[in-house]
Amino acid sequence: MNEDLLNRDKAPELRAQQARLPVVLVHGIWNTAGIFSVLQAYLEQQGWPVYGLSMTPNNGDASLESLAEQVASFIDRSLGAHQSFDLIGFSMGGLISRYYVQRLGGLTRVRRFITLSTPHQGTLLAALSHRYGIRQMRPNSPFLKSLNQDIYQLKQLQFFSLWTPFDLLILPPWSSNLSHWGIGESHRLLIATHDQMIQDPAGLSAIATCLCQDSAHQSRPPARPPARPPARPPANG
Repeated sequence: MNEDLLNRDKAPELRAQQARLPVVLVHGIWNTAGIFSVLQAYLEQQGWPVYGLSMTPNNGDASLESLAEQVASFIDRSLGAHQSFDLIGFSMGGLISRYYVQRLGGLTRVRRFITLSTPHQGTLLAALSHRYGIRQMRPNSPFLKSLNQDIYQLKQLQFFSLWTPFDLLILPPWSSNLSHWGIGESHRLLIATHDQMIQDPAGLSAIATCLCQDSAHQSRPPARPPARPPARPPANG
């Protein structure tokens, strides 16, 4: 795990006890909300209300814009029109979440935005498919070019990008790293696979760490969360 995330003072007790914002989870391609079962249980144990939706279709046939519309509708149904919340997007779900934030009004509601193994600059594997939503994840696709033209909108909220150099689905893995943009915080985690980013104890701890950060500490590394994550479950594939 990134040393900057590990070597941090514990948060003050008051911060540990503060009210948690709702957390919305947005899955990736070929997934459903069920892929977040370990992460959801971990966050709920620490007091976060967690909401996850299953987008359809989840096989890349749909445009990422249309899936973002599903996210927007789900949020309005689940949280109402004005509730602030924290947003976590995994893999393709990070791009869908970015579209919601940058194009569909999410910027006014999202307080903390975490992307996990998200191909912000595309993945070479997308060249192997002709499905429309997957083509949008090709490097230099019109979708990514458009979204990255105003990426600096993300500076208006607390943004975190977590990624692993061992990712075999996001190629190259550093496509998930936004440190060169100067946007929020990017952290490299030494986690073995793509899916384990939301299952491995190091990933769970890093996610909770980011959610514990408040605006007064935005320019400083977040403190480690008070609870230890559960033991690593078997990989889902």
